[in-house]
Amino acid sequence: MAQTISSFIDYHFRHFNAASLKDAAIAYREHLDKGGKMLVTLAGAMSSAELGLSLAEMIRQGKVHGISCTGANLEEDVFNLVAHEHYVRIPNYRELSAEDEENLLERHLNRVTDTCIPEEEAIRRIEGAIVQKWQEAGKKSQSYLPHEYFYQILLDGSLKKSYQIDEKNSWLLAAAEKNLPLFVPGWEDSTLGNIFAGHVISGDVEPSVLKSGIDYMIELADWYPKSVTPQGVGFFQIGGGIAGDFPICVVPMLEQDLGKKTPKWSYFCQISDSTTSYGSYSGAVPNEKITWGKLNKDSKKFIIESDASIVAPLIFAYVLGW
Repeated sequence: MAQTISSFIDYHFRHFNAASLKDAAIAYREHLDKGGKMLVTLAGAMSSAELGLSLAEMIRQGKVHGISCTGANLEEDVFNLVAHEHYVRIPNYRELSAEDEENLLERHLNRVTDTCIPEEEAIRRIEGAIVQKWQEAGKKSQSYLPHEYFYQILLDGSLKKSYQIDEKNSWLLAAAEKNLPLFVPGWEDSTLGNIFAGHVISGDVEPSVLKSGIDYMIELADWYPKSVTPQGVGFFQIGGGIAGDFPICVVPMLEQDLGKKTPKWSYFCQISDSTTSYGSYSGAVPNEKITWGKLNKDSKKFIIESDASIVAPLIFAYVLGW
């Protein structure tokens, strides 16, 4: 008899990180069933890991109510959408020499672990589309958040003929179609962020066309209170870093800096392979966040010390009932 992913997890995932995965997935589903909202954060290279295969459906089915991601995850989902057939997988990447790496560079292949992003087919194609939007905004004295420009190039149809994967597997396209709230702190630390700076220096793009990370925090300060239900707002963190640290801080900011009584995040789960040492945010256990006013003793807390490219699709499958 064929077995579903959910039933397989229910039967086999009983101890250690497997049990934490199952507990977190059950709690995620219960949180939604009781009317709670969920913010998902994406660090690392989850878009190049093709997390859109499961995350896009989570978005379409209303299992995700907001996303905080790095600039890399924002752009790399679109790179994959328009240039997938030109990507090169390097299964023996651990064996590459410095000379091998230089050969990849000469072929304009930018490596992310075992996959190479093709510069001309992916990066430059999106650059052409988005620079046009930046320039149009400059002529109209308009300003937008970084992700809003991506929504524009996806929704105007100009890239559709270039799609090289099934569009249902692009999480950013699913987000654009729902106008999902997105928060992209530190967007400047991305390929297109660097490209934007270059065009500003060259003088063909106005710096004023782009809103900043502070504008994202202001957006979060508006989004969070509106998203609070009796069940609360959950926080599902993939990896660590700025994608997670930035949005979780909106709660103490509202309460401590603005003096507004604000419910803490009611569910917290982090998938990370970072250890608890050297003061790293990525490796901090959930209880540390209590001292910062982000969680409280009653918040449901889970940490799964494992590979997010394995764990996240399994949890999403469980939440989706696959």
